[in-house]
Amino acid sequence: MSAGDLVPRLPPHAEETILAFLRSHALDHGHDGGVVGLSGGIDSALVAHLAAQALGPDRVLGVLLPDPECPASLRRETEAFADALGIERRTLPIGPIEEEFRRLLPEVADRVTRGNTKARIRMIVLYALARERHRVVLGTGNKSELLLGYFTKYGDGGVDVQPIADLYKTEVRALAARRALPAAIRDRPPSAGLWEGQTDEEELGLPYDAIDPILRGLERGLAPEEIARRTGLGAAAIEPILARVVASRHKRRPAPIAAVSERTVGAAWDV
Repeated sequence: MSAGDLVPRLPPHAEETILAFLRSHALDHGHDGGVVGLSGGIDSALVAHLAAQALGPDRVLGVLLPDPECPASLRRETEAFADALGIERRTLPIGPIEEEFRRLLPEVADRVTRGNTKARIRMIVLYALARERHRVVLGTGNKSELLLGYFTKYGDGGVDVQPIADLYKTEVRALAARRALPAAIRDRPPSAGLWEGQTDEEELGLPYDAIDPILRGLERGLAPEEIARRTGLGAAAIEPILARVVASRHKRRPAPIAAVSERTVGAAWDV
């Protein structure tokens, strides 16, 4: 195995598998489509694009939830993208809700806490709209983000289904290029949009082109030393990424339950 073997490659069946997945999960048990939060980024744009094909544009609602820092140009571009897909869209600025939260809890001033609150406000809005339309909330997280814990618990991680969560970020880019998503969306630096100037790769310390082979090596069960050798990255670059994966396990698991009965809801009793 060479260094190239650790570079994720988009499986040829990925597109059809995701389309079938969306049809199965968004059009069953009384559901009538999906709701997706549109940020202007590549992940949400790809999910909306796939959902429009799988479910039909009339069964997809795209929701823009801009904060006061969101540039007007990005908002217009995202609205135009939704219109080009032919899906229903709504734009609901969340600034007033954020302001009320700050008024209620003025002592909460930490930037990360406020950013997480913003993500959870968006989740609440998406679920309110989804329930009214008997639809599912479509997640926009990718595999890189999930493994790194680079999402807000019960925020953008609070969804019903995850169409692209088994694709690394670099595979998301490949699929977006295959589906000819607008270059402005594909080339935009990835950001969770939780505060002004935030970018994924600055926070993570490495670009996704370097992060994904590390995660792929971990997926294949390679030791950190072997990952370092195959990627050509030093331990100083790899160790923080691996530490993030371990530290964020709680985000990927259901809340633990104190087992006091014969069959505890969860792994022992999946009713």
